[in-house]
Amino acid sequence: MRRPHRIGRLGAALVLALVASACVTGPITGPGAISLNTGFDLALVDYQRSEFFVDIIADSYSSAAPLAGDGIWTVEPDREYQLARTRMVVHRPVDPADFNGTVVVEWLNVTAGADAPPDWLMGHNEIIRRGAAWIGVSAQAVGVNNLRAQNPARYGSLVHPGDSYSYDMFTHAGHWARTNPDVLGGLVAERVLAAGESQSASRMVTYINAMHPRTHTYDGFLVHSRSGGGSALRQAPLESVPVPSPVQIRGDLDVPVMVVQAEGDVLGSYLAARQPDTALFRSWEIAGTAHADAYTFPVGFSDIGDGAGALQMFNLMRNPPGIGCASPINTGPHYLVLQAALAGLDDWVRTSTPPPSAPLLEFASTNPNVLARDALGNALGGIRTPHVDVPIATLTGINSGAGFCRLFGSTTPLSTEQLTDLYPTHEDFVAAWSDSVDATVAAGFFPAAEAPYLIAAAEASTIPD
Repeated sequence: MRRPHRIGRLGAALVLALVASACVTGPITGPGAISLNTGFDLALVDYQRSEFFVDIIADSYSSAAPLAGDGIWTVEPDREYQLARTRMVVHRPVDPADFNGTVVVEWLNVTAGADAPPDWLMGHNEIIRRGAAWIGVSAQAVGVNNLRAQNPARYGSLVHPGDSYSYDMFTHAGHWARTNPDVLGGLVAERVLAAGESQSASRMVTYINAMHPRTHTYDGFLVHSRSGGGSALRQAPLESVPVPSPVQIRGDLDVPVMVVQAEGDVLGSYLAARQPDTALFRSWEIAGTAHADAYTFPVGFSDIGDGAGALQMFNLMRNPPGIGCASPINTGPHYLVLQAALAGLDDWVRTSTPPPSAPLLEFASTNPNVLARDALGNALGGIRTPHVDVPIATLTGINSGAGFCRLFGSTTPLSTEQLTDLYPTHEDFVAAWSDSVDATVAAGFFPAAEAPYLIAAAEASTIPD
């Protein structure tokens, strides 16, 4: 394995010169293909993909005092610089006239041992509808090392000095998205938003609390499916600087932050980290949803926003997929609310108009954590959608089994008898479902563009049969 070059302690002037000389190389043309599969040809939606390598002078950070649970931290660079080379994958409109000026920079998730783009996967239709660009950043060592191992011909020059340096690397990615039009094929970014899901959301919490007050690189943050804590500020082989759990997102920020939590996330470890909405903070909790679900795997990979994905997800509530878990997996509307959150954050940054506040999920007990549920088993409180208010299945964030089963939640279709009790005729069901779809859109929790597809899916069904 190629060892990163340690620069050591340098004078400030030399460091500034090195940082200024950091560069972006690309678009990379080979050998081999870009290692980040979206599942469909971006040309079908008038987008294109490119890849760049980024050379960075990265530093780690520490704190003179233990990091506090309120997230208001003061950190300082260690000035033990390392050379790093990582990659950025860019999705952008083919026609410059379609670009809306927003760039979403996602901290790629490495929980499965390789780079994955869950926020792109769940939110790509809204990103595309709005004409935004998206950049996926290989910020962590697991992702970079996997790239090197899987395709050394293309990625053998990449270097990652360790995840203590990942925060600086993510800062550089945002900087280049904003300042180097070549990264966007000549497009000029007007807003740069940061996003991260699951493990990457934990990184995002630490980045917001520690790095944003120093760098002010990003204009807004989407923190998606976070745990109650954050990732270590510094970690082995360096001396660890741990983050407490629970930890909140600091309340003295100057840019908007949206936290989006599935029912399963809140049930897990997030409950103690809840914090109230403010002028620059929103937290959405979604009833009937799981950390991962049938949209995450497999529907979202091929969904190009033409209604086929919405129809497939609707039908899966009646015939949910099994992936070897104790129960068939969740088929809820997580992806739809995530799209509304992306739109809400973009509009918030553009217009200073915040998205709506949302009610919290209701708990029957917090020792242990037990959600309050209706007679059919769907959660009470939180963001309400037709999937729980006009139900055709019981949707939860709970499952068990091997591997990642605990993240995928469950779906239990209602029986014909239950459906007939709720909806005596098909027309009764379609009317109730359509009214709920319209109400969810009006409340700001579904993208309006998806409403006709959701209603068409109900109309095409035979419910209550």
